[in-house]
Amino acid sequence: MLSSNKWSRRGAVATAAALAATAVAAIGASASSAKMQVAHAASAGFTVAAYGDSENSVEKYAVASYDATAEGKSDPATLETFPGADYQTKLQTIMSTSSAPDVFFNWGGGSILQFQKAGLLEPLNGYFASNPKLKSSFLPSILSAAKIGANYYGIPMRGTQPVFFFYNKTLLKTDGVSLPKTFPQLLADVKKLKAKGVETPIALGGADQWPTLMWYEYLYDRVAGPSLVTNALAGDKAEWASAASKKALADIKTLVNAGAFGVDKSWDSVYFTKNQTAAMLQTGESAFELMGSWDYSTIQSQLDDGSSSASAQKAAATQENSLIGYTAFPSVPGGKGNGNDIAGNTENYYSVTKAGAAANPGIADFLAVMYSPGFVKKELAIGNLTTTSNTKSLISGPTSAYLTWQYNLVNKAPAFQLSWDQAYPQTDTNTMHTAVANYFDTLNASQFIKAMQSLTPAS
Repeated sequence: MLSSNKWSRRGAVATAAALAATAVAAIGASASSAKMQVAHAASAGFTVAAYGDSENSVEKYAVASYDATAEGKSDPATLETFPGADYQTKLQTIMSTSSAPDVFFNWGGGSILQFQKAGLLEPLNGYFASNPKLKSSFLPSILSAAKIGANYYGIPMRGTQPVFFFYNKTLLKTDGVSLPKTFPQLLADVKKLKAKGVETPIALGGADQWPTLMWYEYLYDRVAGPSLVTNALAGDKAEWASAASKKALADIKTLVNAGAFGVDKSWDSVYFTKNQTAAMLQTGESAFELMGSWDYSTIQSQLDDGSSSASAQKAAATQENSLIGYTAFPSVPGGKGNGNDIAGNTENYYSVTKAGAAANPGIADFLAVMYSPGFVKKELAIGNLTTTSNTKSLISGPTSAYLTWQYNLVNKAPAFQLSWDQAYPQTDTNTMHTAVANYFDTLNASQFIKAMQSLTPAS
């Protein structure tokens, strides 16, 4: 795990790390590009920064696989992780300094726009020219989500991550609750569960704020269709004050007032990033959780016995499949959105800094690991639906039912809405998250609309 103050380096290059830290202290947080190049050139090997969570086992595998090659032995990679709740904040702090990683995890779209505009990112078009498989091995629509202008800036490295409902099969059966197909049915389910003594029908990690955003993404889509957010991203701020926007906000408030997420503001002390919501779902404290597909591996990791053996992973997956189900978000009667539309993260990507690319020729070979059959199988084993051209043929084992269901969900979706906090520039993330969280608590619709209209268009 990373120090909260700096990126650590491999022991063999500790001296270079000390020099870089000294340089940062001397020049401050706004280090120039030239000085960054010098700091990186002094290092042996490159740093790969990743979002710290239960899925890091596959990122460790990728680094180990690359480091075992001839290129990896001469230009080794080192994986560094930050806890998920701190990841984006840390990137904002270090990307313009000599402590910036060489390769880093992101969500494409708005999550890298500010870094690209600042000239910090290396276009990957040259890598594609040298190794055409680095481009042809991934679905074109997924690669395009990390494309800015004519240049590509990301290689898919986890899997497509739609958001949908996870639910406790046992609790729903015991309390006689059916899966909601419409928003009114969801409200009825909440009422029935509360009558049965379930105080928090829907688990929500409100303390992290971003899980709350998922409710807005889906209800806005179901009420208004995908065009409202697309238009707002393009600069039409009036969309946030439209009748459809106000209808979606009213539906959200109805759900909150019905006690769907527990007693008033109780969700503000609950974290997804501390595995609390997954535990609520597993134990039957809650019946539902609206979460990204990564929740599968989060739940599975809690059921695992702690070993990395194939038998332990199979046992965890089998137990998860018997306890936890998954279903699409319900439709809103009279809404313009297609019931098959989905929201979430199109993919996660590795992007490369200019400084890292200049000093480390091995990065291109490291990125090629992301389409190798061994890596794809590792991702599929923990429930990540990779976006390589050979993914479907490699789905097998105890996670196959979940992955096939998820694949069909993505395949039939007429619209895939990128998470708002990834579609908008990252400089607006705090404003958005604060507004989203506060509307659940104290903001009125007019205050929320004003906050969203203050965001910077992504185009």
